[in-house]
Amino acid sequence: MNACALTNEEFDALSGIVYRRAGIHLPQTKRYLVYNRLINRLRKLQLISFGQYLDYISKRDSELRVMIDLITTNETYFFREPQHFDFLEEVLETEYQGKNPFRVWSAACSTGEEPYSIAMVLAHRLGFQGWEVVGSDISESVLETARQGVYLINSKMKFPEGYLKAFCLKGVRNNSGKIAVGSQLKRSVSFININLCEEVPRIGLFDVIFLRNVMIYFDLDTKRLALANVLSHLKRGGYLIVSHTESILGTGIDLELIKKRSSIYRKA
Repeated sequence: MNACALTNEEFDALSGIVYRRAGIHLPQTKRYLVYNRLINRLRKLQLISFGQYLDYISKRDSELRVMIDLITTNETYFFREPQHFDFLEEVLETEYQGKNPFRVWSAACSTGEEPYSIAMVLAHRLGFQGWEVVGSDISESVLETARQGVYLINSKMKFPEGYLKAFCLKGVRNNSGKIAVGSQLKRSVSFININLCEEVPRIGLFDVIFLRNVMIYFDLDTKRLALANVLSHLKRGGYLIVSHTESILGTGIDLELIKKRSSIYRKA
């Protein structure tokens, strides 16, 4: 099949579906990204136009989920933005009293590197008791990857000293070039499918919530909705951590900005 064009009308229709389903705003500047994410799927289905694909997904909710997965899956890696994990260690050292399980939610966890990084910090500080980590994502396919906990070794893997040996296994023979999260650590992290723009299931309250590299895809109204949903599960005195490229300014959400840490907020 020859490459087919993605017309303005088709892009608007696709972006409208993504917005209604996932709350993600796709401006015209994302048209090339959408084309690249979906064109191989059209070829696999032997469809010759995005118009045909729109008709195809309108009749199959399972394919709609596949499309959302393809468009919303984003890059992640272990210990991305390491200052946030340094801050987590500070909180454990200075504030955690050990009376209750210390709970952390990775609210847009993608393929799992973030919640496993969080879990490594907690296990390093506290052992394997007295804490819980929950990872969530809108995409069930990336959550399945997260649950497996097996990753290709790449140049962006920069673990704190000793962490890789302590918490992961290096693959050999047929699994050469891969690492697997150790079974004890893997059992300490749970994963759940959550759409942040809809009512969040009863997952309890958390001491720290990581909400990183997802709000950049939301418009202001959706950002407010997602923040309200997430913050209803943050304890008073708990911390919200967003990416260094993100901000909650202009949302009207009342949180204390931690000095010198422009991407970390505290709930009064």
